[in-house]
Amino acid sequence: MTRIQIPLEALTSRLNLGSQLEGVRSQSLSTRFANLRPISEFLNLSRLSKPAGFGEVQSRVNYNLGYFSSNYVAVAVMLLIYSLLTNLTLLFDIIFVGVGLFAIKKLDGRDLELGFARATTSQLYTGLFVIAVPLFIWANPIGSALWLVGATGVSILGHASFMDKPIDTAFSEEAV
Repeated sequence: MTRIQIPLEALTSRLNLGSQLEGVRSQSLSTRFANLRPISEFLNLSRLSKPAGFGEVQSRVNYNLGYFSSNYVAVAVMLLIYSLLTNLTLLFDIIFVGVGLFAIKKLDGRDLELGFARATTSQLYTGLFVIAVPLFIWANPIGSALWLVGATGVSILGHASFMDKPIDTAFSEEAV
């Protein structure tokens, strides 16, 4: 039985996503949000149009991913917050684990002494693990992550492919 090889490099290189993501990794957080475009420019309905073909989609996506990159990060963060607010079990579990780890770390290796019991830090970590893992599985984090990937991809790539380039950019490309 032969394996089917899917050339992912061929698919991703057409959209030039590798170079777009390289710029994201090299910038600090303050620099990333310093070039946040105004909402009126980001949601300018007069620039929405159907692309003529895949070549134009590719050109628009390449341009808009660079131009609106900070806005797209903000959209992804808003969708992440929405995902956590609609999956309260997952949000509770994340907060529970964070507070639990913080509280155990505050003990500085000492045992937790209650009036009737004594628990070592390894027992506390085990208890946290025994409670948090089943709750995490029940919260369906994979479903939330897949929804987040899908919603972010559709939102960002949809916007990037239907938002036309500014006229001055289009004329400068034709002159070259």
